[in-house]
Amino acid sequence: MAEELVGNCLIGQSGGPTAVINASVAGVVAEALNHSCIEEVYGSLNGVLGLLNEDFIDLAAESQQVIRGLRFTPGAALGTCRTKLKKTQDVERVLAVFKEHNIRFYFHIGDADSLETAVKISELAKEQGYDLRVMGLPKTVENDMPATDHCPGYGSALKFIGATVKELSLDADAMGQGDLVTIIEVMGRNTGWLAAGSSLAKRRDHPNDPPHLVYLPEVPFSSEKFIEDVRKVLKREKHCVVVASEGLIDKDSNYVAVESGTTEAQLGGVGEFMKDLVESQLAAKTRVARLGVAQRAAAHLVSKTDTDEAFLVGQAAVKAAVNGESDKLVTLVRGDGEIYTCETGLSALSDVVGNLKKLPAEWVNEDGVSLNFQFFRYATPLIQGEVAVPYDNGLPSYVRLAKSRVDKMLPSHEA
Repeated sequence: MAEELVGNCLIGQSGGPTAVINASVAGVVAEALNHSCIEEVYGSLNGVLGLLNEDFIDLAAESQQVIRGLRFTPGAALGTCRTKLKKTQDVERVLAVFKEHNIRFYFHIGDADSLETAVKISELAKEQGYDLRVMGLPKTVENDMPATDHCPGYGSALKFIGATVKELSLDADAMGQGDLVTIIEVMGRNTGWLAAGSSLAKRRDHPNDPPHLVYLPEVPFSSEKFIEDVRKVLKREKHCVVVASEGLIDKDSNYVAVESGTTEAQLGGVGEFMKDLVESQLAAKTRVARLGVAQRAAAHLVSKTDTDEAFLVGQAAVKAAVNGESDKLVTLVRGDGEIYTCETGLSALSDVVGNLKKLPAEWVNEDGVSLNFQFFRYATPLIQGEVAVPYDNGLPSYVRLAKSRVDKMLPSHEA
């Protein structure tokens, strides 16, 4: 039995939001309030920036109605950023802030890249002999984190993408006469988990349903093959629906499309690139739908399985930390039975940071543009169930934190 650690806890969010990232916050808060060793429950505003600027809010002061409402509210309620702790003095600053506020439990909700922040804070705490328990909570719609079977946020993104593909396909079916191509560009910088999920729009035993063609970063893109793929579909169907990941690469591992005018690779434009190919070589009417951040923000169509698991991850993180665990990522572990079940596990944070989980090659059919039963068996349970989102004046009624600030104790941070 671990020695009891008494102090305050802090929650931070990092990286891009998801439709269920706030459900994990709700899970942490709900569970933290059950343990007397956790005296105060704080949130860091805007992720790492809140840590550096000592910008905390009192989550225990929020109404229980608002905390419950986080389970169906999209975005990052605490605010987020993509800032990292790159300088030693920045990590030292954060730990000084922790000491002043007696932060003994830190819960970092982020992807494999942003969790490096949590690792650095924990390492310095150990060097300085400061008792601190650090837990990572998985978050990314792109589902590319290793160690966990899947990530909270992924299932809801798939539910939105699948529904949108169904709706756009019905629209195209009404308009097409064997001459219409609809290209849907989805997120996925280096992996095709989201693009693959569009296949869930197909009805059982209807393999020719849209999307007709799915292009993944894991399969090198060929312009010649793409045109031939589209030509074949248009010969048998009234229209062709293409789903493409923004991170498509060619045989030389170069991105197919990178937006101009940026200092680093900013993905986007795959849909327009494909549109130009189709119109120049097939003379077919072509339209592009770029789903953008709607994929991660569509809480009106959130998966109940997803939001329940996100909340469970928050609860599990607190229980593990109170029981003496630290430097761990809470993972989702799928059961072996025919009926889908899922429980939480733990993995070393250091094993997750910087690593990437690709879509298994054996889940892609030989044609390179469709998924087989192994993917459907994996992904279908993740989109099950609907959440009853309250409505006000005809639109979803999401919550906002009151954000009662915690007093600062240190001088302002100098960047």
